[in-house]
Amino acid sequence: MNLGRTKDRASPATRPGAALAALAAAQFTVMLATSIVNVALPQIRAGVNLSADGTTWVINAYGLAFGALLLAGGRAADILGRRRALIAGLALFAGASLAAGLATSTGVLITARAVQGIGAAAIAPAALALAMGLFPSGSGRGRALGVWGAASGAGGAGGVLLGGLLTQAWGWPWIFHSVALGAVLVLIAVAALVPESAVRGSARFDLLGTLTVTVALTCLVWALTTARGTGWTDVRVLGALAAAGTLLAAFAVIEVRRPNALIPPRLITTGRVAAGNLLMAVLGSVWIALFFFLPLYQQQVLGMGPLATGAGQLPLAVANMLGAAVAPRIARRFGGTATVSAAMLTEAAGLLWLSRLSADGSYLADVLGPSVLVGLGLSVAFVQLTALAVDGVPPQDAGLAGGLVNTTRQVGGAIGLAALATLAGSVTAHASTRQPHLEALSAGYRAAFTVSSVLLTAAALLAPPLIRRSRTARGVPPTTADASAPPRRHDPAAHRAPTT
Repeated sequence: MNLGRTKDRASPATRPGAALAALAAAQFTVMLATSIVNVALPQIRAGVNLSADGTTWVINAYGLAFGALLLAGGRAADILGRRRALIAGLALFAGASLAAGLATSTGVLITARAVQGIGAAAIAPAALALAMGLFPSGSGRGRALGVWGAASGAGGAGGVLLGGLLTQAWGWPWIFHSVALGAVLVLIAVAALVPESAVRGSARFDLLGTLTVTVALTCLVWALTTARGTGWTDVRVLGALAAAGTLLAAFAVIEVRRPNALIPPRLITTGRVAAGNLLMAVLGSVWIALFFFLPLYQQQVLGMGPLATGAGQLPLAVANMLGAAVAPRIARRFGGTATVSAAMLTEAAGLLWLSRLSADGSYLADVLGPSVLVGLGLSVAFVQLTALAVDGVPPQDAGLAGGLVNTTRQVGGAIGLAALATLAGSVTAHASTRQPHLEALSAGYRAAFTVSSVLLTAAALLAPPLIRRSRTARGVPPTTADASAPPRRHDPAAHRAPTT
């Protein structure tokens, strides 16, 4: 029996292409909500009288809930039904988005953003699992992952553009109203086009493990996001980090002894899941920071308005979609591992180029060229690492695998943004004692982009041995783990049929 295929409860005439489009739209909506508020933060702050800490938590509340609950959302989708979880998540997401747009106080806005994150934690893993179920093997899966990568990248970059456009045209509430409307439209499309997967996971839910890891991730992400403003020596940050470490250790002990573990050992020891997730965490650490620092440089240093800043992200978005579209083809020709390394090096080159920006620079000279390089490298790496992270995963664990790879990206992003924001702030503070304000800001951004480039370069160099070790440790013959070898027929990283 081929466990890679699932039977649908819907009509056998299901159109996979149309269903994939609906699922990719769900992923686009989740990524859009992550970045759409960045450009509008000054207007939001004035609109609901936010403090400096409150402004930060308009972003953090969403990321905190999203990152902490992804594993729970993925396992719930496996047990309760992925289509059902996706529709429920979209409904919750739409309602929270509408509430955020109508908010007139800090508490309501931040609470609505947190509930948005809860909805997103249900949407992302369920949508990815359903998409992989539609294309369980062969080149079709590669094309599906290409569409997935394009939707993810377009959502991140498009959020900045749409946020600037709506804020300048109709005011900040419309960034949330537009997300609510989009979520409703996606919900209707999912209900009409996407079949439910008949494959289910264990009928029992690991409540103890879920609570432990959720609280641990909450403490970790909270500490990392708070450290950006208070510093790493703040007693609350240190306490939260200690609690996170203790709870994660307890979670590891719990999972070993439970038959219905939230993260069963078979998932981590399957295919190249561990390697894919580790490298995705590094990619996420610079991904989130990029969309944080680049708009700030455009607005605070170059003096661009919200609309111009958003429009300035278009080349990056187009390059992102192009890279995602060609990623499967590149992997089939050169091998999945070589493609991962080359993509990370391409993005690292773009970030190194950004590290040369200056206070008297310009968009055309300092931003446009590196944005294209970053967009191409980011999208190809994302597609290939997602393929690694779901390589050979049994269908009953597909939702959890989707939740895990999204969790590593989110937590990696939180760690990276906290560390890089602290670094940029320290460099700016030191430079401001002897340089004009704009040059000091530029110095901080240069430091953040330089370190991001170094991180990705190191990950690119470590990828081949890391993936090779992951394969050989599980008794898989080394094929495309050798970056110089062309992909063979059974290479999942090149989007060939996974073995289950």
